[in-house]
Amino acid sequence: MNPSVRPAAVAGTFYPDSAAALEDCISHLLANAPRLSMHAPKAVIVPHAGYIYSGPVAASLYAQVRKIRQSIRRVVLLGPTHRVGIRGLALPACTAFSTPLGTVKLDLLACAAIEHLSQVSLNAAAHAQEHSLEVQLPFLQCTLDEFLLVPLAVGDATPEAVAEVLELLWGGPETLIVVSSDLSHYQPYASACEIDAETARGILDLEPTVNHQAACGAASVNGLLLAARHHGLQSRLVDLRNSGDTAGDKTRVVGYGAFAFTEGVSHVN
Repeated sequence: MNPSVRPAAVAGTFYPDSAAALEDCISHLLANAPRLSMHAPKAVIVPHAGYIYSGPVAASLYAQVRKIRQSIRRVVLLGPTHRVGIRGLALPACTAFSTPLGTVKLDLLACAAIEHLSQVSLNAAAHAQEHSLEVQLPFLQCTLDEFLLVPLAVGDATPEAVAEVLELLWGGPETLIVVSSDLSHYQPYASACEIDAETARGILDLEPTVNHQAACGAASVNGLLLAARHHGLQSRLVDLRNSGDTAGDKTRVVGYGAFAFTEGVSHVN
């Protein structure tokens, strides 16, 4: 394996490990996504569990992203670290990420533009086994044309620290910001619905006060909410469900939300 390419770590567990099966899976999820009319998203929040659990919720938003595939040339992807604790935000040491669908090259110029920030570091270990970023890549590969990637593993970071990074990477209509986060974890079904509804209200109000019990990607979510408020974006709830809705067991569920942030200029039909 080329050491400059970060290989897929969760293919075969979180999603199919063959290209054909993976394409079929995502095609099916997208085909069953709701048909919506909305403005072109500048940023999105999507879940990152195994596709059998969170895939339908993620697809509800990626179906909207697919409509602007010709304009997106760079994806800034942020997700929490589940295996390696870090402070701030970490870039990988590689130059590309691999999935069964091929490789996605990093935007090395964009990465270099944020390396001087004190909250940004290089940390290969933080990315090596992290699924929160990886599970978004096949969806992006299936819904966008060719694009470059800025992958950021986010640990202990303030909303201001994350928002400062986003500001430097904000770009124009060629840049899509993707925040990967699940919502509540391992609650009874009724409790999860209540907790996640409250979290959704805060996200829709652009209140950067989401806690880590309400969303594992709270640091990234709060940073995006702060940046979205600064840029005058509007937030829209596209889907809100949990694993009890998608996989059946309602004893202990994980919550999933799909949110779009729009500038209210370019309309998606």
